[in-house]
Amino acid sequence: MIDLRLLRDNPDVVRASQVARGDDPALVDQALDADSRRRSALTDFEQMRAEQKSLGKKVAQAKGDEKTALLAHTKQLAEGVKARQKDADDAEAQLKTILYKISNVIEGAPPGGEDDYVVLREEGTVRDFAAEGFTPRDHLELGEGLRAIDTERGAKVSGARFYYLTGVGARLELALLNAAMDQATQAGFTPVITPTLVRPEIMQGTGFLGEHADEIYRLEADDLYLVGTSEVALAGYHSGEILDLSDGPKRYAGWSACYRREAGSYGKDTRGIIRVHQFHKVEMFSYVDPADAEAEHQRLLAWEEAMLRKCELPYRVIDTAAGDLGSSAARKFDCEAWLPTQERYLELTSTSNCTTFQARRLGVRERVDVDGKSETRTVATLNGTLGTTRWIVAILENHQQPDGSVRVPEGLRPYLGGLEVLEPVGASAGSSKGTA
Repeated sequence: MIDLRLLRDNPDVVRASQVARGDDPALVDQALDADSRRRSALTDFEQMRAEQKSLGKKVAQAKGDEKTALLAHTKQLAEGVKARQKDADDAEAQLKTILYKISNVIEGAPPGGEDDYVVLREEGTVRDFAAEGFTPRDHLELGEGLRAIDTERGAKVSGARFYYLTGVGARLELALLNAAMDQATQAGFTPVITPTLVRPEIMQGTGFLGEHADEIYRLEADDLYLVGTSEVALAGYHSGEILDLSDGPKRYAGWSACYRREAGSYGKDTRGIIRVHQFHKVEMFSYVDPADAEAEHQRLLAWEEAMLRKCELPYRVIDTAAGDLGSSAARKFDCEAWLPTQERYLELTSTSNCTTFQARRLGVRERVDVDGKSETRTVATLNGTLGTTRWIVAILENHQQPDGSVRVPEGLRPYLGGLEVLEPVGASAGSSKGTA
């Protein structure tokens, strides 16, 4: 939810943000109208209540016809007070509904849609497989050769876009996520294993029940949602609380299974494990003083890049365009690794500065000293990916060798018992065809 004071004082800023996102700027005027009606009704209500109290004293002293007239007027006022209270409540409910439809105000994001991102830099060296004398295999072919990925049995047991990670596949994911968690812990993050089911108010508070609500799995019988990222559970961790940020940001690294319906993405990255319904992820999450949010955003990005370097992946950093931001993000940077077999970049991480948008919805504040007086104000929240199952795609393809083996990046070797190369397994081992 955006700051109501910003909406009142600088409506043109909010309108411009809506336009840049491709959202409806008319929502700004609708919100201002509802706010005006709410404040007007509250003013009338307070005036009538004050008159009610004044009349109460007069009625106690009046007699005869004067008392009868005052009592009639008192009754009239009571009805008016009730009506204005209802008007204020209705306008407030309408205002809240409209405010929940207005996305966070962008801060520095380029205008445009999905294809209007700005490339900030490219890092690492893209391999020239032609010069090396062989054609690269895709991650699924490599994974099947290593007996690391089994999509056939995943589909048999759970349906399309499910999979098993087996043998070195399972070990590789654990190595990746443990490396991410170690890096986060060394940077001062508190490791957290988060719930993967959350209440509607938490999901809504983080901004995931807007236009993309169809991407989320819902358990109707329990009125709970399966999270698509531990960001949701971490954003709700301090909901309704007043934090002490005097010693700096509160930082958490959440490890969780994640679930996404991937509605509307049929035919797009459906081979292998690029776009799946279930995966694991380590997510950084920060609660910070709003004045430090931009700097924290850069810190999260730097930690993401450090993890990519550990995996020795060529990548680029993009500044996501306003029309491709989630409703909560004021700005978002993505790191995309090179995918040799598709000759394109594939998103592996994203980090978003959500400013005070989520915290305002979830009631997360900090206590501050203003001119010698203790006050509370809304904090800022930020998030950033530090490792997911999808990274396996880029690791396998970028570090493959002509015989189908895969070199293990040095940064992950300590987490694989010092293993330097993942070797292919005989064709019959682990085959999903026939008997196992």
